[in-house]
Amino acid sequence: MSQGGQVLRRLRLPGLLVGWGLLGCGGSNSLSGSVDELFSLEVSRVEVLRNAEALQVSYYRNNGLDVDLVARLSVATEGLELKPGVKVNLAGQTPSGVDRATVVHLAAGEPARVFAPVDKGDLQIGEGGGVDQPTRGDFSLSFQRGEAYGAGRSLQGRFSTQAALDAGFGPEPIPLP
Repeated sequence: MSQGGQVLRRLRLPGLLVGWGLLGCGGSNSLSGSVDELFSLEVSRVEVLRNAEALQVSYYRNNGLDVDLVARLSVATEGLELKPGVKVNLAGQTPSGVDRATVVHLAAGEPARVFAPVDKGDLQIGEGGGVDQPTRGDFSLSFQRGEAYGAGRSLQGRFSTQAALDAGFGPEPIPLP
């Protein structure tokens, strides 16, 4: 191989390694799926909230002067242990009859749109999941067919945050006047 070819080869390898590194990091907070036919799934930031009753993952997008709530997945945790490595079924209801998972979309200037019930899907926490813990995970789901918003479509997401925020109910009840 010529000396010029060796130099070119040395330059390409680090570039490829950097490119692979960027690809690995770039998708840590992302959405995809057929709901992209209804609205953009571009994400600017993600927020994870956690309390004793639920885990909530919110995907936001900067939209000029507004911030759109692209999608918010709320998972009722009644009757299950949410810990890293365990897949959680997002379909159906909790033991007390509440939907296990709900998804909402809210773009500036539009009404809030609640998606059809989840037909099938799962969520898996890869790390953390508790208040103040670095938290990452992913989910994949499809919505029941019918007339409701997003019916028959799919949504997948990956999320990663420095810490899940406390969505507790506060230390004291609200004082009455």
